[in-house]
Amino acid sequence: MSASLLRRGLELLEGPGQGEAPQELQRERDGPRVAGAARRRKGASRPGKNKATVKGRVVKSAIEEYHKKQQVNHLTANLKYMLKGRIVANKAITEQVLAQNRGRKSKDQPPKKAVKKKPEGTVFTEEDFRKFEREYFGRP
Repeated sequence: MSASLLRRGLELLEGPGQGEAPQELQRERDGPRVAGAARRRKGASRPGKNKATVKGRVVKSAIEEYHKKQQVNHLTANLKYMLKGRIVANKAITEQVLAQNRGRKSKDQPPKKAVKKKPEGTVFTEEDFRKFEREYFGRP
């Protein structure tokens, strides 16, 4: 275990205000050693070489990148493709395929088509009504 980890652990275990040494006795962590290490790391990279550019790299336009990432609308191409082939399957075959893919639950079943009742017309004609009226009421 490193000394810094032990120091941190001891600091956590100590109560507030207990294990603090006077400022002059504490070793400054941001002292000359840390600053020197940072300078050494900075100096390690070559000053003449720019890391931002790579040989053969082309600077891309932000607008081009934006257009490249935009979603493309394929509706017109898809419609052309779908309308190009005019082969229509037999209605019986399509119904059979749909029936095979349908589940057995009631929610998967298509709604039942209600049989339309024809409006019931009268059996009697206007002439029959007049004839009945003459016979029943005795009017000519």
